[in-house]
Amino acid sequence: MRVLVIEDNSDIATNIGDYLEDRGNVVDFAGDGVTGLHLAVVHDFDVIVLDLTLPGMDGLEVARKLRHEAHKQTPILMLTARDALEQKLTGFESGADDYMTKPFALQELAARLEVLARRGKGPQSRVLKVADLTFNLDTLTVNREGKAIQLNPIGLKLLQALMEASPSVVTRQDLEQKVWGEELPDSDSLRVHIHGLRAAIDKPFEKPLIHTRHGIGYRMVEPDAVQA
Repeated sequence: MRVLVIEDNSDIATNIGDYLEDRGNVVDFAGDGVTGLHLAVVHDFDVIVLDLTLPGMDGLEVARKLRHEAHKQTPILMLTARDALEQKLTGFESGADDYMTKPFALQELAARLEVLARRGKGPQSRVLKVADLTFNLDTLTVNREGKAIQLNPIGLKLLQALMEASPSVVTRQDLEQKVWGEELPDSDSLRVHIHGLRAAIDKPFEKPLIHTRHGIGYRMVEPDAVQA
């Protein structure tokens, strides 16, 4: 089971992570709502543990954006110190599938996550998203600002590698390995295909998403976060 824990209390996050990992699960962490939402959108998790009170973006907003903007149906277990019925109902309305009040028993948390993960095993659309660009990995359809973009197989592989790594830099060597495997192309091939990818997803639009790190590689990032 792959679990995303979005929790700003490092002690609680560590306790959850240690308990789940000791039982053979893979756990990723985010300490704020914005980072948590990004991870939840670009990666596939079996279940998400989401704290209600988070810096940057609270858990209710993370859940709403995940459900209504990213259209991800990953099961969510919401954690909160608030035990009022009204708060719980608000959590469910935002998209949570289950709710636990702090403090809680780790054994019960793990059991509830197992149940949610089993429920969520139905078919889901795998969609990568960076800013207004989306890439459906199941249908291999690419859209920006609602406009369909046609890419060749190499362009699709490059786009997937850059979007999955966003906002991190992907080295030239890593991109070549992901696209061509052991049969590496000549030295100009990557540059040529990156140029073609930019022509398709950046040139027709106001703000570019692909940025070059000279001597290192390439990075796909939202326009407002280029300097981060």
